[in-house]
Amino acid sequence: MAQAQGIGGGSVDTGRRDRLVILASSLGTVFEWYDFFVYGTLATIIAKLFFPAASETAGFLLVLATFGAGFGVRPLGAILFGYLGDRLGRKYTFLVTVTLMGLATAAVGLLPTFAQAGIAAPILLVVCRLLQGLALGGEYGGAAIYVAEHAPRNRRGFYTSFIQASVIGGFLLSIIVVLTSTSFVDPVAWEAWGWRIPFLFSILLLAVSLWIRLKLKESPVFQAMKAGGEIAANPVRESFDSWPKIRLVLVALFGIAAGLTVIWYTAQFQALYFLQNSLRIEDTAARLIVGIGAVFSLGWFILFGWLSDRIGRKKPIVAGYALTLLLIFPLFHWMADTANPDLAAAMARAPVVVTGSDCTYDPFATRGQETACGRLLDALSKKGVAYTKVAGVAGAAPVVTIGGAAVDAGSPAALNKALADAGYRLEKIRPSLPRGLALVLGIVVIGFLSGMTYGPVAALLVELFPARVRYTSMSVPYHIGTGYFGGFLPFISQYIVARTGDPFSGLWYMVGVVAMSLVVTLVWLPETSGKVLD
Repeated sequence: MAQAQGIGGGSVDTGRRDRLVILASSLGTVFEWYDFFVYGTLATIIAKLFFPAASETAGFLLVLATFGAGFGVRPLGAILFGYLGDRLGRKYTFLVTVTLMGLATAAVGLLPTFAQAGIAAPILLVVCRLLQGLALGGEYGGAAIYVAEHAPRNRRGFYTSFIQASVIGGFLLSIIVVLTSTSFVDPVAWEAWGWRIPFLFSILLLAVSLWIRLKLKESPVFQAMKAGGEIAANPVRESFDSWPKIRLVLVALFGIAAGLTVIWYTAQFQALYFLQNSLRIEDTAARLIVGIGAVFSLGWFILFGWLSDRIGRKKPIVAGYALTLLLIFPLFHWMADTANPDLAAAMARAPVVVTGSDCTYDPFATRGQETACGRLLDALSKKGVAYTKVAGVAGAAPVVTIGGAAVDAGSPAALNKALADAGYRLEKIRPSLPRGLALVLGIVVIGFLSGMTYGPVAALLVELFPARVRYTSMSVPYHIGTGYFGGFLPFISQYIVARTGDPFSGLWYMVGVVAMSLVVTLVWLPETSGKVLD
């Protein structure tokens, strides 16, 4: 049995120690991302309870904006907890982050709704989201560094890939808890109080996470730095005190963090909202499809983390970016044809065209749309109907055609009848088992692309930066990239869909970010595999 000198000076089983390190870091990451993602999973009901608005679209977008706000403060958390991690140690810093996250999530389950507290309810909700984002800003860097600084040099990608898989594990756990809760609570009780269960469940997860992480000892690299008096006096300043360091941070931000995160959120939240809203799949069925797809996608992260120890970190990331640009639109079109073939056929056979001179549409309008054409687009958006806008004669009333046939735009009943006659099935549907499995396959393929770009990244980021400022240097670009490029992806993509009427148009945001990341990675990212950690 392999023996090694323990961190505290005693003899320990290295294999057992490494398994405990991976288990504790991974489970803590699962629990912490569960806390963050359960909000996104319950976005639809939270919109009703905390953001009542003139339209369901506006309420839904406000929820997604609040979801993004939690990501927006992650860079601040990265600076705060990065400083503490580089100054005080890896272990105690991510004990603080998981505690803050668990308490903030449980607090959401105790908040009054808008009907009970008025405007105070969404304000308190935003505060809880900001605290969650602050905590998450310190979690990923701490867990990834802690595992990487224990890992053998030739297995660093494999060891840290479990941290990457744990992010999906958190999303998956949020799906499982929500589905389990809804199965035991009837719909009326669910909207009244049952939605609180997944948030309060985080108290149990927090207790388990703290119990496991308290068993850990400090990272051997940090112990050595502390013993040698090599702790950075000011990690934040030292991370940015020269152009070569700033350049690495920028490459990590625009080449790695931004690209991988928009692919990941497209595989999870973008796909979920696409099924629920654009394809009219029942919420429970959509969650099951995405959840099962996430289960089968877990292996990709570990596979490509392991592979990066053999062929390098850069190659699978570059390949993943390139394949994403080639495949993402065909994948989503295939999913649309598979999920709701009647609706897809109606859209192709009888497209909806709106012709008007002033077709300004504001999804956030609180008093209704100002123009007749805007009100028409709002009606179509609420129904989830894709449409195309065409400029009309100034001052003329808007005209709607469905499959080339004119419809009375001023009559909601006439519009509904014309849509039904054209084959638009707008009621929520539950796909058959074969179609459901085909959709799972589509999610798994997107998960494959995410695994290629995400699996090697924890090891790569740890290897890019020196130990003295590693926590700060990797956390700041990672959380700016994931916080702003990724955290606001659900809001930006759904806003684009609402404004354009094209259910596929939201993908262009992701494509633009990935194209940028591909160029940055190809030109400026160094290979780090096998590097000896200082």
